[in-house]
This record gives sequence, C-alpha cells and structure tokens, in this order.
Amino acid sequence: MIGKTRPISEVAEYLGIDAAQVIPYGSDKAKVSIKALKGRPLKGKLILTSALTPTAAGEGKTTISIGLAQGLQAIGKRSVLALREPSMGPVFGRKGGATGGGMSSLTPADSINLHFTGDFHAITSAHNLLSAVIDNALFYGTTRLDPAKVTWKRVLDMNDRSLRNVVIGLNKQGVARESSFDITPASEIMAVLCLSESMDDLRERLDRMVIGFTRDDEAVYAREMKVTGALLAVLKDAVNPNLVQSIEGVPAFVHGGPFANIAHGCNSVLATKMALAYGDYVVTEGGFAFDLGAEKFLDIKCRQAGIAPDAIVIVATIRALKMHGGVAKDQLETPDVEAVKRGLENLGAHLESAARFKRPVVVAINLFAASDTAEEVQAVKDFCAGMGVRCAAADVFGKGGPGAEELAQLVAEAADEASPEFSCLYGLDDAVEVKMEKIATQMYGADGVDVSAPARKKLALLEKNGLTGLSVCMAKTQNSLSDDASLLGRPRGFRIHVRDFEIANGAGYLVALTGTIMRMPALPRVPSAEQIDVDEDGRITGMKG
Repeated sequence: MIGKTRPISEVAEYLGIDAAQVIPYGSDKAKVSIKALKGRPLKGKLILTSALTPTAAGEGKTTISIGLAQGLQAIGKRSVLALREPSMGPVFGRKGGATGGGMSSLTPADSINLHFTGDFHAITSAHNLLSAVIDNALFYGTTRLDPAKVTWKRVLDMNDRSLRNVVIGLNKQGVARESSFDITPASEIMAVLCLSESMDDLRERLDRMVIGFTRDDEAVYAREMKVTGALLAVLKDAVNPNLVQSIEGVPAFVHGGPFANIAHGCNSVLATKMALAYGDYVVTEGGFAFDLGAEKFLDIKCRQAGIAPDAIVIVATIRALKMHGGVAKDQLETPDVEAVKRGLENLGAHLESAARFKRPVVVAINLFAASDTAEEVQAVKDFCAGMGVRCAAADVFGKGGPGAEELAQLVAEAADEASPEFSCLYGLDDAVEVKMEKIATQMYGADGVDVSAPARKKLALLEKNGLTGLSVCMAKTQNSLSDDASLLGRPRGFRIHVRDFEIANGAGYLVALTGTIMRMPALPRVPSAEQIDVDEDGRITGMKG
C-alpha cells in the first residue's frame, strides 16, 4: 500500500472489512456500516494529535496527522487515520479546507472539503426539521414550551454573521420571537451523532436533547415533539463512518465535524473505534490547540466512549513560535532564534497541560524548509529535552511519509509504553464552577473564572432541572490561552469570563460561552470563496488546503 492509492474497495479489503458492509460512493470513497464494528476488539494504539495555540502563520496539525500516519506506514506499521470532516463555512471563509497539504493530503480532497457523502447536509436537515416542528407546535399551541424560552435554534453550514440574531414568525398567525442560527458544526445533533455508538444510542440522545423551557422553567425535551423517528430517518446514512485514503494509500475514516472552539472538536466515536478495530496505530486529532480540542477529546469523548490515547503529539512550527515570540507575520522569514525561544513559553504551557493526563508526549516540528534554520529547530529540540519530552522535526508537506519516519519511530515507541489508568481532569459530580476552574487554571493558566449575573441565572435554571451533572465544554477563542484573542504567547494574570451557558443534554455536556466567542462565525473582508472556480472539465481551482 505504501506510496500509492487504490480503489476504495481495495482499501476496505486491505483493512479486512467485509465487502457486504462497504457502501461505495463512487470509486474513491465509501461509507462503512456500523455493523462492521460488531464483535471486533479495539486492538489498535490510539495517538492523539494536538498543537500549540494557532496563529496566522499556520501550524498544519492535520497535515502532520496525515504525514505521521504515512510515516508509520513507511516504517512498517499498519496505520489508520480517524479525522473530522471539513465544514464549508471555513472552506469559503478564511481557513480553507481541512484535508492536509502537499505530500500529506487526503483524497479526494475537493469532494471531502465540499459535499462529501452528505453528512453535514443530513445533520443540518435533521436539526432544522426539529426547529420547524417546534415552531409548528407553537403555532397550534400543542406544546408546553414558552415561546420566549425556546433554546433550540436553526443551523447552516456557512459563515453568515447576519444570521446571529433574527426574528422569526413575522406574520399574523405566527408566534414572532427572537432566535438565531449556529453554524452546523455547533449543532447539538452534530455532537450527538459524533458521540453516539449505535442507532439505539443515537435515538436516546436525540430524545433527551433540551429544546427549551415552560413558563414555570421546567425543561422540555425533544422527545415531546414526537419526531425522533423522523430525525433518525434523515440521519440513518450519516451515522455510518466514511472511508477514504491519503495520497500514499493510508486508510482514513473521516466522519463528523464539530468545531473545538464552540463544540467538542473531535471526529465520531464510531469512526475512531472502527479505526482501532481495523488498524494497529490510529492517528486522530482534537481541533485547534491542546487547551481546546485535546482537553475536550480527553474529558468529553474519552470519558463517554471508554477509550484513551496511548500517546499525544503536539505540533509546533518555527513560524508560529516566532509569532508567539512577538514577530509580525511579514517578518517570519527572517531568522530569529531569540523570538523562537520567547515563543516556546506557549508550547511549554501545552506540554504542562498534556502532562496532567499521564500519557507520553512527542513534539512534532512541522518544517517549512524554505525559512526554518537549523539553529531555530535546535532551540525547540533543546527546550523539549529540558522538559523530558521527545521531539522530532518532520517535512511532511514536502516529503510525505518518508519525511516523517523519525517522528513516526518516536511516536510508535511512545504509544507502545505502558500507561497508568486514564483519569479525566474533573469528576462529573463536581460543581460546574469547580469543573470550569479546573479547566481554566490547569489548561489555560488562568487565575480563575468569573461568571456573569445572566450566566448565573441560566446555571440556576439548569441546576433546578438536574442538568449540571455533565461534562463542561468551554467555548473559547482558539487564538489565545486566555479568552482574549489578542493575547499571544503565554498570558499570565488573567481570568476567564463566562457570559452564558447552553445545554447540550443529548451530547452529555454543558457549553460555557466565554469572552466574545460566537457560535456562528463570520466571513472575512475577502472570503476564500472569491478564489474558487471550476474549469471546463469540472476541475475545482483556487481552494485552499
């Protein structure tokens, strides 16, 4: 399999998946029935990839994940990827696609970055079906819901700031009320699908979603709308993980796509477990940096799914370290070892956070060969050695798997080490304030958490309804360890400000909204969509990787 792609049927055959469980979507992608998991032991080693705090310079976490899996394959390991699906919001916005880059990419990239197998559309449709049914019940007066206390919104897989606040039902017969749209990756149905382990589990989670409250502040659940069966009908294909491959033929289960700054930021449990059932070394990732995606992977996904990583990889680039060290983006090509050393404080913060979970950690330096100097790379290696952390540089963009062999060797060694029993950062029985304090102080380096008066009122409402014995999903900017996006490096002497809570009971977590984070992103002044086109042969051009 090394170095070449195959028809997707042959990729499935290589993994040992029964052909009867493979649902082709053309010759280059397929869905794999969740029945393929039945009776299969989870024998693989799980490797969680994370990163330092993102910057405008880029870190390439997904590119490293793909390159690492290819590197493991290159050194003779049976590797499999388990990654998230891209959202079209960032594809057409600022970030671009999420299929890696250069010689460490997934294929078919354009399809994965756009409609793929229709999972996001199914989730969007299921979510908005429930929204429509809720408003229909309000129209006919057949629900206990107080129109002013409906919490279920609508979603769209697009960045659109104009939908952050809307008024709906503006007609003589309708019930006019204020509402809003979230982006589809923030939909609770996205989280529910990604955390479910069977159709029965999916049904139970959909049933227990909270959609609002009565005039007496009693929670109203989605099961009261009596359309769970219809939601399942819309989602029945989307629940099956998608199978594609890297350009070097490494199998990749790509499924689900919650954002890590506003949701739990991990691919589906079903895809991860399928990869563990059919591969020996599974490379997955949590979105953004360790303080966001990785913490949620560990405290939400691992807790619910009963899994744990065998090793953790944290990605850094010389360019990003320079930005954290105070260098402007237009000066990153200039060698500056001292700026790298200053920026290492940010990496150090994430390494300290990772150490709390008692798993071996490897730092991957994602090389930008044209601008990174040997002295700058050595500064990172020396820093890691001083912290007792393995470190390797990798040129996965330019060389693919062969450029990651040293990294792959270190990661395989780390994953093969015996680890103590996994434990989460907090207990579900801890008070919500205690959970948030532990996350803020131990993951972000904050001095504590301040909860606004409106947020405290919302928390009291949730406590009254017995909805606080859940994990906490912190919605926070990805651009800083703090909740202030302008604070790079390793901020100190700050507090986290919680302004509101949202309940995701079906997903099993409480969302704490901090700072100015929005669950519906906006387009930049010049969106990436302006560069995308299709030629006469149907080839898409201008899509950022």
